[in-house]
Amino acid sequence: MADICCGVMSEGEASAPPCEPSSRQARRRRMAFRRFKFVDFAPSEAENSRKRHKFQACAAAYVLDRENNGDNSSSSDVKKKNEKVVKSHTSLSHLMPAIAIDSESYPKFGVASVCGRRRDMEDAVAIHPSFHCKGQDSATVGFHYFGVYDGHGCSHVAIRCRERLHELMKEELESEDEEWKGAMERSFRRMDRELIKLKESMEAGANCRCELHSPECDAVGSTAVVAVVTPDKIVVSNCGDSRAVLCRNGIPVVLTSDHKPDRPDELNRIQEAGGRVVYWDGPRVLGVLAMSRAIGDKYLKPYVSCEPEVTITDRTAEDECLILASDGLWDVVSNDTACGVAHTCLKAQAQAQAQTQGCSIGEGGGIWDKACTDASMLLTKLALARHSTDNVSVVVVDLTPT
Repeated sequence: MADICCGVMSEGEASAPPCEPSSRQARRRRMAFRRFKFVDFAPSEAENSRKRHKFQACAAAYVLDRENNGDNSSSSDVKKKNEKVVKSHTSLSHLMPAIAIDSESYPKFGVASVCGRRRDMEDAVAIHPSFHCKGQDSATVGFHYFGVYDGHGCSHVAIRCRERLHELMKEELESEDEEWKGAMERSFRRMDRELIKLKESMEAGANCRCELHSPECDAVGSTAVVAVVTPDKIVVSNCGDSRAVLCRNGIPVVLTSDHKPDRPDELNRIQEAGGRVVYWDGPRVLGVLAMSRAIGDKYLKPYVSCEPEVTITDRTAEDECLILASDGLWDVVSNDTACGVAHTCLKAQAQAQAQTQGCSIGEGGGIWDKACTDASMLLTKLALARHSTDNVSVVVVDLTPT
């Protein structure tokens, strides 16, 4: 994020002849940022603490089941709604007592999601602690759901995935006795079919900028990277170019493979289906879509598939955290760098022994953890500092045993 400062012009600068408004030099002057060092003002520690607390609450509260149905609005509208969410959660967080944390019942996580340099916010994030439970009474074990959806064309597909995909997955898990791969694949296919029916039935057309009754609606879709964290496994389902990375003892373990049109197996699949990949500012399906799999995109089927790739990873004592993020992060930040940032934040909190003081209970269960929140915010800032041109959404889940 850039520091925008103001300065007082010296006499020499003031006497310099003005540039023509349309000249290149004038444009450069208008775009220049002047850096300023204040030496006579130092905010109090109490003020710094208050600002840090508010900043932390902002990241944690932004997307945990947001009741914000206007994500397809302009960036100024999104900013106003975010500020409203921040105020409400900041006031509540002051009342949260210190608690003992059980990571099996309450997963610790941090979230950051920003519009960035895009005009519209098309990302969506879903977090559902204990969305599916196994066992009864005291033997009940909760499975935790984390999802990042990166929409394109409009936001309504990503929003619909945020609202419905975890419910479909829960239904599939209950009906098939937790056969992970099949349940994930069926839930993604059901989600895709629901979106086709959504356009036909016009359920949400009024507030959607792409107008669900218009032909442009067929060109709307979303990637989806979903992780279900159980006490002994991490089940990840990916469709598109969002990504999941496991940080294990400071080393990144990539749990997904980006679905790009020029990936050899994806290229063969597209060509066998009768489509082609055209290089137009990078490889694109039919010269249009820069990913080979997504939910939605009716007009590009069967070349663009909604079938996810599923990986099942056993948890170990060396697991530190799980990072889910849209390609707004991964386009400019490497797996190693992202893992290093998260590792540093978690290590710093462990050394400070502040786990119980840096967390608060979130809505519907779950823990907004300071270290995870710091990691997600730092990764988002890093992506913006490296000039990411896309929306950036990051979820960091703490996997360290308590």
